[in-house]
Amino acid sequence: MPYARHLLGQLAARENVEVHLVLTTGARRVYAREGGDPAELEVYADAVHDPDDLGAALASGSFRTAGMVVVPASASTVGKLAAGIADNLLLRAAFVHLKERRPLVLVLRETPLPAVTLEALLKLARAGAVVLPASPGFYHRPETIDDLLGFVSQRVLDHLGLEGDGTRWEG
Repeated sequence: MPYARHLLGQLAARENVEVHLVLTTGARRVYAREGGDPAELEVYADAVHDPDDLGAALASGSFRTAGMVVVPASASTVGKLAAGIADNLLLRAAFVHLKERRPLVLVLRETPLPAVTLEALLKLARAGAVVLPASPGFYHRPETIDDLLGFVSQRVLDHLGLEGDGTRWEG
């Protein structure tokens, strides 16, 4: 969840970016378990959506977006999405991004990955999703955890076509 918080902060700092947030029950539980209050994440969003509201604008292909990021993306979310199951707003919005060929970035949080998850990720990559494991680089010589979070956030922003203040390889 620190990756989610960092990325939300990066997105919220941009005047030309409207942030819509869907916090699933699982995400709220994990964030609280990791010592945070999920309400901390909501302050970064222009709109916070109920994950059970399949009638929300995000559930429709006519709701235009520049892209969507699922961070962190659990193996359960990956498996359901790969199977075409869209039983909550997060999954439905992700499905819409696939069908409309809009950027969908999945920041995977789990390791190790069993074959069934690898197969689901391959299926989603073939469908157009970007699979971006939360795996920071070390070539930029990070000194803080924020540096590590910034590395992953920068990679996500790159896939959305947005500038960030993170580190890129310059070799």
